[in-house]
Amino acid sequence: MVKINFNFDYKKAAQALNYFAQKSGGQIEKLKALKLIYLADRYHLRKYGRLITNDIYFAMKLGPVASSTKDIVENSEFLDDVEKEYALQYLKLMSPYVLASEKDVDSNVFSDSDLEALDFAWEKFGHIDKFMLANLTHKYPEWKRNEASLSLNPRIEMRLLDFLDDPDEDIEKCFTLTDQDRENIKEQIEETYYLNSLWR
Repeated sequence: MVKINFNFDYKKAAQALNYFAQKSGGQIEKLKALKLIYLADRYHLRKYGRLITNDIYFAMKLGPVASSTKDIVENSEFLDDVEKEYALQYLKLMSPYVLASEKDVDSNVFSDSDLEALDFAWEKFGHIDKFMLANLTHKYPEWKRNEASLSLNPRIEMRLLDFLDDPDEDIEKCFTLTDQDRENIKEQIEETYYLNSLWR
């Protein structure tokens, strides 16, 4: 059964991909773009209590993947016509591995905090090679908790609350939380889950 993500913001996802493609000179490798979006989302969730695109994250072999954003990159059959038409105005898959920007980023779809998180991800991680970036994402607890199970299942849904945990290794946390911050954000995420469940 396909899991439909009613809260996914396809405009933000397409524009975030477009943002990173433009920052990379007009083209970006698909793997790198998806990892940068994950790192921007990690920052935004830890600081502001929500993801930029409201996507569903899965642990996969090459690290965390925003599921519906990946569909946009690949122009997948899981997208509806409106989502496809919008994304194709801004993005073009040049090969199975390279995504190109077709049009300037429409930054109006983003909040100031969204742009802050995208800028953070680019400034901290934009210089890193795609495979090194994928390996780096394996060090975050939300992926590591699922690592052992990936030999049995190629993709496992990740818990957003795990994004609030700090990595064991000395790497960028994507926003440092105090214990009180962590508790406040946790409550905010749980409340959002509850409110969303009332609309389903």
